[in-house]
Amino acid sequence: MAGHVQDKTASDGSRERTGERIGLIAGNGRFPIIFAENARRLGYVVSAVAHIGETEPELAQHVESIHWIKIGQLNKLIKAFKDDGVRQAVMLGGIKKTHVFTTVRPDLRTLAIASRLRAFKDDAILREFAAELEGEGIRICESTFGLDGILVEESPLTKRRPTRKEWDDIRYGWDVAREVGRLDIGQCVVVKDRVVVAVEAVEGTDQAIRRGGELAGEGAVVVKRCKPQQDLRFDLPAIGPKTIQTMVSVKATALAVEAGRSVLLDRQDMIEQADRAGIAIVGITTEGVMRNE
Repeated sequence: MAGHVQDKTASDGSRERTGERIGLIAGNGRFPIIFAENARRLGYVVSAVAHIGETEPELAQHVESIHWIKIGQLNKLIKAFKDDGVRQAVMLGGIKKTHVFTTVRPDLRTLAIASRLRAFKDDAILREFAAELEGEGIRICESTFGLDGILVEESPLTKRRPTRKEWDDIRYGWDVAREVGRLDIGQCVVVKDRVVVAVEAVEGTDQAIRRGGELAGEGAVVVKRCKPQQDLRFDLPAIGPKTIQTMVSVKATALAVEAGRSVLLDRQDMIEQADRAGIAIVGITTEGVMRNE
């Protein structure tokens, strides 16, 4: 499948819609699909580069063209976008960091980027990656590009609000998550009774929640926020129905996520699931956390 392109035919028989073209570098999850649906509604022509073993195959139904590559094939990614006339792109959806130890097969261009890095931290890798694309005339836009309406607002999102005890854990986890992010480890922590029971690392948010919930038992609180040094072009915190399903499986009871800089996927479905399970979800900022002291 690597390098294969699937073109979409519009209802009038044309090969693509008119409009400005946007590239989509797609990782896993539903974020790339939601972006593609929204971008097309706004009149953009979407060209996607998808990663074998990561990106949902369903994405092909929501874009004008899709190129499948293996993780680390930077030359093929750049060629795909150039062939499609892409001059601006977004990076959405995660790539499991465990691939670094298993399936990554970097080409020479990717190896050259790696050789310039002092440490393999997410932000440093992504900035070098973006600089390489921009050197080829492909500008990387912020992850919020065209996504008005799906950023988390500062307010309770569910019928149930956090209890006083849950707010204690949220405040504690908020500060811890900032330090974890500053060290470029992850974006999520799991807390119970002001004890950190799990910190997100290479396994991702869902696995961190599962591990923390299993250790803490019923009543764990999940806090997710941007890193202090977050580059808004990459890896914004995102939550969705799968987050709630994972929390339900370990009887976690509250989720706090940074407002204004986090994405809420499949909003209605997620909130309905949380309400049925009695889980409290709240969008917060540092100022909001202080107001709830």
